[in-house]
Amino acid sequence: MPLITAPVVTPEVPDVPPIEIPEIGYAAITYIDPAGTRWPMTDLAADWYTLAEGVSGLGAAPYTVTTDLHPRGGSRVRHVQPQARTIVWPLLVKGSDHMAFTRNWRAVGQAFTRTLRPGPDGRPVSPGVLEVARPDGTARRIRVVYYEGWDGRGQTATGITWDSAVLTLLCEDPYWEDVQAQTVHRESGTQVDYLVPYPSVSSSQVLGATTVTNPGDVDVWPVWTVTGPASAITFTRDDTEESFTLDMTATAHGPLLEGETVTISTDPPRVRASSGENLVSGLNWPEAVLWSIPPGQTPVTFALAGAETGSAVDLAFHPRYETA
Repeated sequence: MPLITAPVVTPEVPDVPPIEIPEIGYAAITYIDPAGTRWPMTDLAADWYTLAEGVSGLGAAPYTVTTDLHPRGGSRVRHVQPQARTIVWPLLVKGSDHMAFTRNWRAVGQAFTRTLRPGPDGRPVSPGVLEVARPDGTARRIRVVYYEGWDGRGQTATGITWDSAVLTLLCEDPYWEDVQAQTVHRESGTQVDYLVPYPSVSSSQVLGATTVTNPGDVDVWPVWTVTGPASAITFTRDDTEESFTLDMTATAHGPLLEGETVTISTDPPRVRASSGENLVSGLNWPEAVLWSIPPGQTPVTFALAGAETGSAVDLAFHPRYETA
């Protein structure tokens, strides 16, 4: 029989102490630069920390609402479009003497401005991450790019052993993302003889219907990982009947063998074998719809052709939220 497992991961309680931040309450905040270095932002004993007064942009995402005038008065909403978010982030930097302050000022500034350098994926920017952790260990994050503001106050006594800056950070995706991924695992069970001990049908071809729960506020675009053996894979969202099929026999790779994997990203559309091969041509274009998962419960079905014992489908996504 197919099995479904949903691992429960308990986040580690952050070492960064929480402070009260406007719009979100008590939280411990860490900035993670493009190199992966973690910079605590709420440790008031450190040489740099957030000035809570003046922080903004952590609330609900901004939207553009397009309306049409209604003949009988008023208007009707025609389209709603989420917009990029900007976060205002005041920072104090200090040092035991002038040179220590200078080193800290340069290092913290570079941690933010390096987001404007090209990323390894070919993008013109390489976003950092602002992570907001709550006292219960849960955390949300948002990707940020430095926009402006790394300037000192330019006042008497500043720039010697301390100074402050008010950063503006651009968030291309305005939604906050849960640090912990939601996962679903479906695996083909042991094959059975059709006539022993009585007529039966193995579930190796259709792994079964699954209800996927998205606890977030907005749609998510999942990542699928398929483990062979398999010759074709169909993913169907049952409530809308949207689906897409990856036909491995239509690719140069051929059917997935035992232990081989292929990963399908729905946003942006990307299909990669574990060997690094680009298999996007195996999707059933133009009928393919790489569907999203809305908030709440969504019925889905995974079907594998050529499945045997060990064939599996893994679904993963990070819930997205309006606020931190």
